[in-house]
Amino acid sequence: MPQPSYTPELLDELKMLGLFNPNNHQEGIKVHSSAEPAMIEAAQRLHRKGLVTQDDGGYLTATGQEAAEHARDLLTLLGTADATT
Repeated sequence: MPQPSYTPELLDELKMLGLFNPNNHQEGIKVHSSAEPAMIEAAQRLHRKGLVTQDDGGYLTATGQEAAEHARDLLTLLGTADATT
C-alpha cells in the first residue's frame, strides 16, 4: 500500500475540518468568497468528497463528522506525543 502524501491541499482540508464545532453538529461554517483561496478550494474538495454539505462549507455529513473526529484525535495524539518526549 502506498504511503499517504501529506500535501498542502490535504493539510488545508484537515485545517478546514478543524473549524467545525465538535460539540454542536447543527453548527456549520460558511467560507466567504473573500477567504484565502486555499480555504475556498479545501471546502470545495471536502464537498466533492462528501464530507460537507455545501461547496462553501455548510454542515458536516456523517462521514465528515467521523473524519473531523479522527483529525482531532490525531492532533491530540501528536500533541501528547510531542509533550512526552
